[in-house]
Amino acid sequence: WINELAPYARQMQEQYGVIASISIAQAILESNWHTSVLSTQYNNLFGIKARAGQKSVVLPTQEFENGEWKTIQGRFAAYDSWQQSMKAHAELLYHGTSWNAAQYQHVLAAKDYQAAATALTRDGYATDPAYAEKLISIIQTWQLSRFDIPQK
Repeated sequence: WINELAPYARQMQEQYGVIASISIAQAILESNWHTSVLSTQYNNLFGIKARAGQKSVVLPTQEFENGEWKTIQGRFAAYDSWQQSMKAHAELLYHGTSWNAAQYQHVLAAKDYQAAATALTRDGYATDPAYAEKLISIIQTWQLSRFDIPQK
């Protein structure tokens, strides 16, 4: 599955500046190796929430709030293909959110996957306080940095 994602992740890195290993590791973590309902039935590899009017599905999800895990009902984007999901992820990081266009500027400015993983947490991508460490571990375990295009 990694080798299936890698060429498109490299393309997204060239187009949007999102480090390929970060995209792949987030897809692995967020979709539980492409086994989650959101991933397998709705092609959303990244847990991306839906915008108003966007094709979506409501599913339970875990959020870390006030020092504890809570299950909430989240409205997630539904895509026609996993490639659409990868592109939406890259565009989200590149363009930011509707309330903050610079939301993920630190992720895009990162020169390596460790800095990008840390920036995802700092910039508010996920509520899990161990998110960066989980991404870094996945990247190192599966040697995903081999897919990264050197930053210019």
